[in-house]
Amino acid sequence: MMIRVGVIGLGDISKVHIPILKSMKNIQLIAACDHDKNQWFDDQSIHFYTDYVNMLNHERLDSVHICLPHYLHQPIAMECVARGIHIFLEKPMGINLDEAYALSALEKNNVDIKMNLCLQNRLNNTSIKMKELIETKKYGNILGIKGIVAWHRSHEYYTSKPWRGCMEHAGGGVMINQSIHTLDLMQWMVGKIQSIRGNISQMLDYNIEVEDTASAHIFFENGCSGMFYATNANPYNASVEIEAILEKGRLVIRDNILYLWDEDGDHILVEDERVEGTKFYYGASHKKLIRLFYEVLEKKHTNYIPLCEGIVSMQMIDAIIRSSHTGKKSKMEEKNG
Repeated sequence: MMIRVGVIGLGDISKVHIPILKSMKNIQLIAACDHDKNQWFDDQSIHFYTDYVNMLNHERLDSVHICLPHYLHQPIAMECVARGIHIFLEKPMGINLDEAYALSALEKNNVDIKMNLCLQNRLNNTSIKMKELIETKKYGNILGIKGIVAWHRSHEYYTSKPWRGCMEHAGGGVMINQSIHTLDLMQWMVGKIQSIRGNISQMLDYNIEVEDTASAHIFFENGCSGMFYATNANPYNASVEIEAILEKGRLVIRDNILYLWDEDGDHILVEDERVEGTKFYYGASHKKLIRLFYEVLEKKHTNYIPLCEGIVSMQMIDAIIRSSHTGKKSKMEEKNG
């Protein structure tokens, strides 16, 4: 079975998707689209378009990868689904909760069309092992969790692609763009959230609309206390760090390694696969998730990440923003799409 695939959006993240798609034997990457002709990489085997509607009208596609600015995720996903095309959607689900709920409802009402959200860090070896140890309570109940994303984004990062600093087009800054994976992992590992006290700010003098720094105290229903901090004002892209405090030990993911500290000392439990290049901090699990998605389309299994899995991290971002504006703790949105 050969699956015919298109990619819409040829920015930074598409450079991760496209080599993976071209390496897969059951995939035929037949079309790509970007409004900017300068993004085209001149592969004669792939038809290039500057208008996605034109591409969808002229190509018989089974699946489309949406690798676009945030404000285009919802409308183009809806257009693809209306044509019966499976979608692999880069994070986030949209620019706000309303868009996330709309896509979740679309998914619920079109069960024959598979819609995968790219939360690839759930497939990291370290993430899987940490979640397993928390859930099995091998080292007791979880008492606390910490997530830190300290990255660097230059002024040119925003001026070269102005949508990134525009609230209407990005929906936010460091939370929705750089650290949504960390928010997702924290709730995925620990469980339901009751409320959040948060703060957003701008530490950089970039004259942008979106936040470059965010912090939050997260109150989980099981009594666990969470601390989240993210910034684009760090001098460099440091390793994302997630730490879980358990009754009988401490688990830390740092530099793509999961460490355990317990009564017997410190141990390395597992390491992630590594990727080279300037985007090393994206992690290596895009390939795992893309392969899983296409195995689902081939009906080999049903293990993928549906769009509805992205709702909670969007609710967390919304709660942090509301709390920052009111100066009070915000309850998590009850609606789940």
